[in-house]
Parts: sequence; C-alpha cells; structure tokens
Amino acid sequence: MGAFIVIVILLIIALIVAASCIKIVPQAHAAIVECLGAYRATWGVGIHFRRPFVDRIAKKINLKEQVVDFPPQPVITKDNVTMQIDTVVFFQITDPKLFAYGVESPIMAIENLTATTLRNIIGDLELDETLTSRETINTKMRASLDVATDPWGIKVNRVELKNIIPPAAIQDAMEKQMKAERERREAILKAEGEKKSTILVAEGKKESAILDAEAEKQAAILRAEAHKEATIREAEGQAEAILKIQQANADGLRFLKEADPNDGVLKLKSLEAFAKAADGKATKIIIPSEIQGIAGLAKAVVEVGKENN
Repeated sequence: MGAFIVIVILLIIALIVAASCIKIVPQAHAAIVECLGAYRATWGVGIHFRRPFVDRIAKKINLKEQVVDFPPQPVITKDNVTMQIDTVVFFQITDPKLFAYGVESPIMAIENLTATTLRNIIGDLELDETLTSRETINTKMRASLDVATDPWGIKVNRVELKNIIPPAAIQDAMEKQMKAERERREAILKAEGEKKSTILVAEGKKESAILDAEAEKQAAILRAEAHKEATIREAEGQAEAILKIQQANADGLRFLKEADPNDGVLKLKSLEAFAKAADGKATKIIIPSEIQGIAGLAKAVVEVGKENN
C-alpha cells in the first residue's frame, strides 16, 4: 500500500513537471530560453517544450510597437536661449536576443540617448529655427536614434517633439510680437478694404456719369429726330396745302376756260378781286387799267340810275 502511494505521488510530480515544461507564446511576443544560464533559443508564436531542470525562460519580450513619452529636457540653442523640450519616441523590438543581452535598461538608454541627441541638434539651431523646424528635428533625431539602437535590437520608427517651452521672457516677447503682427495685418486689411471701397465708389460714380451722359445723348438724339420729323411733317403739310391750292386754282381756271366767259364776266370777276384786295391792310394798291374802266362804267351806271329816279 505504501509503495502504491509513492508511485501515485511520483506520477503527480511527473505530470506537474511535464505541464510546467509546456509553454505557449502568444501573438506579437517572443521568449528568450536559456540552458544552464546560457542563451539557447528564441521562441516565437506557438507551443513549445522546454527541458525540465535545464532550460528556463529568461525573458518575455513584447514585439508590438511601443510609445515612450519622456519628460521635458533642458536644451540650449545656438543663440544661448535655454528651453524645455519633451519628446515622444515610437520604437519596436526587431531582435529579441539583442534586446535581451544588448543593453541594461533599454528604455533608460533610449531616454538618455534621446536627450543627448536633442541637445546636439538644438545646439546648432537658433531660437527661431528651433520653433519652426520641428519636422527637420524629428527626422534628424529618428535617424540618429535608429542607428544607435540598432545593436540593441530596437528600431526607432518615429520621433516627435511634443512641446517646446521657451523661457517666460521669450514667451512674453513672442506674444507681443504676434500681437503687433496681428495688429499690422489688421491695419493692412482695413486699409485695403477702405481702398477697395473708395475705388468701387469712384467707379460707381464714373459709371453713373457715363450712363447719365449716354442717356442725355440718347434723349438729345431722340429730341432732334422728333423735331426733324415734325419739321418734315409740317413741310409736307405746307407743300400739300400749296399743292391743293394750286390744284384748286388750276381747276378754277380750267373751269373758266371750259365755260368760255365773255368780257363782262371777266371784268366783273376782276372787280370782285379788287374789292377783296381793298379790304386788306396794304397801304398801296395798284389798280389795273381794265379795273379802272370797269369802275368808270359802274359810276356811269349809278349816275343813269339817279337821273331815272
């Protein structure tokens, strides 16, 4: 009975040991395996079996891209301005073995390397260049860090300057400069607006004057054409009236000619015409000899009438 218990205990211990030798490495992870303290292998994703009492997993490594936000670092520009700059580094472990055995405290090493690289780059730039050259600084830092961290099995994918904090006096001067620049732009825009407004008003007046002159011109042309038309109509009316008078006179003469009047009728008509001429306002009247004869005849007739009475 005692032997059976011992066998059962040994079997349980064997199962526990066997279960402990089965290891599963998840996705985007790696495991460094050592044999008696020496590097043996790097396990990737999947199930693995280690030798009991000989192999051990020395380190589990995350292969995902990682982000480290370092605190602000004091740097001095080329024109001796001290400012605070904090950086964000995006990196990824590409070689688990180099990462495990390359450097002690890799994150601290990256932080110190970032600070020294940043100081070297900013030391070659003036304040204004530092504030306007973020992309250039990011590119230079990424290239330098990528080369320096390659022996550690780390690839630096991206470096960003999170904040650039100049001294308070510089900030006040920059704010005043920005305020002055905004006021200058505002004054320029206001002046340009007033200029455009004045130009538009002048152009409006010019166009209005041109339109008034054009309207007056058209009105004068229309008045002249109307006067011309009225004059033509009046002349045509007068011509038509004269033509009708002449036609009437011609018709009267033709009628007299066709009637073949004798001398008495002609003399009587002449006397009527003389009477009409005498009724006018003329101061001189020229009496034809025929009418004088008729007048004498009329006087003789009057005298004979008186004697008969």
